[in-house]
Amino acid sequence: MIGRMFDFLSKDMAMDLGTANTLIYVRGKGVVLDEPSMVCVDKETQRVVAVGKEAKNLSGRHGKNTMSVRPLKDGVIHDFETAAHMIRTFLGKVFKRVPLSRPKLVIAVPAGITSVEKRAVMEASEMAGAGKVYLIEEPMAAAIGSGLPIDKPMGQMVVDIGGGTTEVAIISGFAVSCSESLRVAGDEANEAICNHIRRQHRLNISESMAEIIKIKIGAAVPLKKPLEVKLRGKDLASSMPKVVTITDSDIREAIKEPTLAIVEGVRRVLEKASPDLASDVAENGIWLAGGGALLKGLRLLVHQATGLNVQKSEDPLRAVIRGAGAVTEQFDFYRDVFLN
Repeated sequence: MIGRMFDFLSKDMAMDLGTANTLIYVRGKGVVLDEPSMVCVDKETQRVVAVGKEAKNLSGRHGKNTMSVRPLKDGVIHDFETAAHMIRTFLGKVFKRVPLSRPKLVIAVPAGITSVEKRAVMEASEMAGAGKVYLIEEPMAAAIGSGLPIDKPMGQMVVDIGGGTTEVAIISGFAVSCSESLRVAGDEANEAICNHIRRQHRLNISESMAEIIKIKIGAAVPLKKPLEVKLRGKDLASSMPKVVTITDSDIREAIKEPTLAIVEGVRRVLEKASPDLASDVAENGIWLAGGGALLKGLRLLVHQATGLNVQKSEDPLRAVIRGAGAVTEQFDFYRDVFLN
């Protein structure tokens, strides 16, 4: 009885520890934190000076003695100490007072995560104050967050396009039946936009600016009504500020390679599926989640490549955290979805 009381008071949580953003869900409260997965560090002392939104606001505008660090790359931790500090800071924002017991924490991770990467995520979270840590694959969480009946013995296909990875999976009966984890996603598209503008317009822009442009005028297919934006950056030749006009066709050409890589990943998973699972997907369609699902025309492009109906999850940016959060609300029902 005492153990159950402490479980109730500990306020179990879920975390979408993403390359671009970290979201935290508290059982009974919903999503309580949504901040960039970014840290600013003093180069000389290695002291952390800003985390999350504060670090994002400083990025590209801080002094020469400060550097911006993203502790996660391709969806997994690559800077252990900084990641642990970031997680600890975020948990501190969620819990103004120390909880009576260390809360259970459900963390969404890429489907292709290695055992070493799993251990890094778990240890960083435990160092930050979490109790028992449970890992759930991102496409599984995205499917739950999209409202798909993952408990039924029927194939459901999810494509979760995040910042560092794209997770393509067919899920049936609480399990991922076949999947691919692609190290091609939003960050890759942003980098491609920066490189394209540098080549075509001799202009240097930041990846955060590329993200803004992608959201405003980016598209996977030609648009009925062309779009354009005025873009300010640094001229490569003169090193002076410069303004150019960028069109949606510019961005479509820039992101063509990463976009097609995602489509090919979808096709490969469909090819790997058993005849019965493929039949289920043909009936149920494909569901897009993650920030990449917001790219204009992506649904049409995937439909053209597969011939299948393609739907977008409601609020795709939060599909993963909604799914991981649902697990904390019905822990026993979803117990079979955990990796560990």
